[in-house]
Formats: sequence, C-alpha cells, structure tokens
Amino acid sequence: MIKECDILDERKSKILRQISKEITFPMSEEDKLLINDMVMYLRLSQDEEYSKRNNVRAGMGMAAIQLGIDKRFFVISYKNDDGTFEEYKVINPKIVSNSVELIYVEEGEGCLSVNRYVEGIVPRYARVTVEYYDEDGNKITKRVREEIAVAFQHEIDHLNGILFPDKIDKKDPFKDKDKMRSI
Repeated sequence: MIKECDILDERKSKILRQISKEITFPMSEEDKLLINDMVMYLRLSQDEEYSKRNNVRAGMGMAAIQLGIDKRFFVISYKNDDGTFEEYKVINPKIVSNSVELIYVEEGEGCLSVNRYVEGIVPRYARVTVEYYDEDGNKITKRVREEIAVAFQHEIDHLNGILFPDKIDKKDPFKDKDKMRSI
C-alpha cells in the first residue's frame, strides 16, 4: 500500500519535472497492481476518519510520476455527494478537444506533491475530451467536465513535468479572474 512518505514533493525531487514515458501494452502486472494501490490510497485519503488517524492529506488524483515512477499513467478517485466514487485509471492520455470556457477552483488547487498553500488561480478548461487507454489496452474517449476536467488536466500536467503553481501568473496571481467561472 502507498504511504504518504512515498509521494514525492516539489522540494524532494526533480523527477516531477520530467516528461513521463508512454506505456506499452500489455501492461505489466506490477503496474496494474500499482494503479489499484493508487486508487485505494486516494479512496482512503478521502475518508475523514482514516485520514485523521493516519495523518494523510486527502487527494482525488495521483500520477505515477508523483511516486517517482516515470510512466504515463494516473488515477482519479472522486467522491460523490452520495458517498460513491467515480474512478478513472488513465494510461497514455491525450486531450483531443476542450471548451472555450475557462474555470478555476475557488478555494485554490492543491496537490499531494506541493505540500503548501499556493495563492492564485489556475485557469482550466471547463470541459475536455480525453483519449486514453485502460489497463487492458482498450482505447477510451471520454468527455469530462467541471471538477473531473480540472483533475484530468492537473494530472496530465504532471505527466508533462508541469506543477499547478507553474500555471499561476507570478506578477498577478488572480489575473483574468473576472473572465473565468469559479467551481
């Protein structure tokens, strides 16, 4: 099982700035197990009692590169209001289209690899269509919106060596806020 100390943070490693390598299929059993561990970690991290007891920060997305593994995959585990989870295991993703509308996370984006609050807004597309593969090499095309769209863009950035603070304007952290919608 993944532990908080397994997650690299910005201060610990330059690997977060590397562009992750494409996965070839068939996918290794080791990588499939890791993907499932990543999903379980995220699911548990969103359980308030578990996260308090184990001093774990809640997360809804994680890229392999955040664990020091230079491979092009990530997972998302989004807890719905009814307690169910929307989960995605995303391998070799590409954004194929996006909305014109921009959004930002009102309380600010967070990241398991950036262990501090970063002031400012991160412009994201409100909707994106992503092509990716599942663990068995089946191609999937998925249109995602709002919080899930932000998570996909955030994790794809990780695969390209980009951290969310890179997307915040250094001179004007709230630049063009009035031209975007908050979520």
